Amino acid sequence: MRFKSSLRAPSRGSEPNLSRRSFLTRTGIAATGALLFPSFDTYAYSLSRERTLYLYNKHTGEDMTLVCCPERNYDRALLRQFSHFLRDHHVDESHPMDPGLIDILYAISAMTRSNGTFEIISGYRAPETNRMLRRHSHGVAEHSLHMEGKAIDLRMSDVSTRTIRKIALALQYGGVGYYRRADFVHLDTGRIRAW
Repeated sequence: MRFKSSLRAPSRGSEPNLSRRSFLTRTGIAATGALLFPSFDTYAYSLSRERTLYLYNKHTGEDMTLVCCPERNYDRALLRQFSHFLRDHHVDESHPMDPGLIDILYAISAMTRSNGTFEIISGYRAPETNRMLRRHSHGVAEHSLHMEGKAIDLRMSDVSTRTIRKIALALQYGGVGYYRRADFVHLDTGRIRAW
C-alpha cells in the first residue's frame, strides 16, 4: 500500500515549534559548524524557501510527501497524516507526533541539499512494543521518547548516516543517537544529548 500526501502547510500560528528567527539562527550556526555552506546569508536564503520532503516507511511500504517551510505552520490534517505514517506497525496504532520532528527533517534536508528520501525505521512506539523491543535489545530506553511521539529513527537515500549525525548534533535541537552498525540515526525533540 502506498500513502501519499502533498498538503501545503498554512501560515504559522501558535504552535510550540521553534520561532522562525530561532530556527534560522540554530540552523545557520549548525551549517557554519558543519562547514557545509560558504556563508550564513546563502544558507538563510535556502531555509526561507519551501522544500519537499520525501519519506518512506520501511515497515509499511508507504511513502509520504511533505511540502514545508519554517515560516509555515502544519495544519491538523497534515499532522494527522504524519502521525499515521509514523504509526507503530506492530500494533497498527497512531499517536500524535511532535511537529518539531518535521522542522528537524527540513533542516537536515536543506543543509545537505538533499533531494532524496528519508527512510523511516521507527516513529511512534506503543508501550507494549517498546517492552518487546527492550527484551531483544539493550539499546532501547525504558522511557523512550518514541512512546511520546517525539522521536524518529531514520536514514537517507542520498546522505550518509554519519553526515546526518554531524548536522543533527550541530543543530542542537534535541537528542541524537548514532547506530553505525545498524546504519541509522535517532532524532528526538527532547533535551539536547548524544550517544
